[in-house]
Amino acid sequence: MRRTPSRRLLAAALLMASVLAPTAVTSATAATTTATEVHTASVNRHDHDHCSSTGLGHGVTARLDKAIADVRKAAAIPGVAVGLWMPGKGCYVRATGVADKVTRQPMSTDFYSRIGSETKTFTVTALLQLVDERRIGLDDPISRYVHGVPNGRHITLRHLAEMRSGLFPYSADADFAHDLLSDPTRSFTPQELLAYGYKHRNTAAPGKVFVYNNSNLVLLGLVIEKVTGHHVADVINRRVLRPAHLDQTLFPDGPNVREFPEPHAHGYTNQTLTGAVADSTDWNPSWGWSAGAMISTMHDLRSWAKTVATGELLSPETQKQRLKTLPTGFPGLTYGLGIFETGGWIGHNGSIPGYESVTVYLPALKATLVVLINTDITTGGQEPSTLLARAVTKIATPGHVYDGSAPTR
Repeated sequence: MRRTPSRRLLAAALLMASVLAPTAVTSATAATTTATEVHTASVNRHDHDHCSSTGLGHGVTARLDKAIADVRKAAAIPGVAVGLWMPGKGCYVRATGVADKVTRQPMSTDFYSRIGSETKTFTVTALLQLVDERRIGLDDPISRYVHGVPNGRHITLRHLAEMRSGLFPYSADADFAHDLLSDPTRSFTPQELLAYGYKHRNTAAPGKVFVYNNSNLVLLGLVIEKVTGHHVADVINRRVLRPAHLDQTLFPDGPNVREFPEPHAHGYTNQTLTGAVADSTDWNPSWGWSAGAMISTMHDLRSWAKTVATGELLSPETQKQRLKTLPTGFPGLTYGLGIFETGGWIGHNGSIPGYESVTVYLPALKATLVVLINTDITTGGQEPSTLLARAVTKIATPGHVYDGSAPTR
């Protein structure tokens, strides 16, 4: 059975960004033709992303092909792009299925994609750079920077980044879901978003309970703007994307909020007022802002996975604090400062209507996994991107399975 709105919004075991909820139960519409396999060698612009058809050996490659095909069929995922790089062993970079259910255009590993809550890793990186510069402190109260936050004198920037603020999530508010789904093209301001959550009593005392919450990251975006005097999108571009050489990653904002570079897949969601499946490709992402509005590619996310997991843009001490992950209440998942750990994999996932992603790095094997898909429709309460990442890691890294506990969501 499909989760109710509040359960979907507050359950965080690796869904991590499913911030909307339908008002009716619905099922995904399966692709009606055979999947089209696309090898990276023939479609990717980046030579160093090249991966041969037997990159991890015939046996492992064949098992991965079958596992991905099985998940794609079972979860009715239109298109899947998976990249797995394992130094010393090889790589697996392939796309299957379709990017457009109408034209049957094949999925590609070279597409831009909405990455939902992976945005949080960029926002928190920018925040932690300000910590390194001693312009802010993680234990500063949010009230020092943003007025009107319920219990803001006792909620710290650390509480916000680690999802332990106790604030009510704006995206769990029924009026927010109705307002957004009534007009998915409308723009929201950060203040409008936060107001939906402020209507409710706080859910817990600061620091006590993990509740995945987009309000936290919108507030951190406002902190970045307050301290720097610049729009958060510009700060992330200048201080994070450029130093990390991510020229295919962007934060659409302001007059460019509807920007979605070509080529990209169409996205499909059933997070609609009726529960019917809709094409959400051009929905306005402003409601996600510094919590979930960004866009990237497999090429950039491959690089970013290591950068964020190893702290290349931060001081060692600040990175150590970032990676101090705490229990979430979900078996096999701990959460730090805008980053999680599961099965030894460090990173984040993302979900926004029509798209899901996983970008993680495994320090033990120096391996990187990126998953990009063009639907967010759950199957048996499970995020399709989680099903794929789990299936891939069971084969490729059996000692380090992504979300291996498979908790009930």
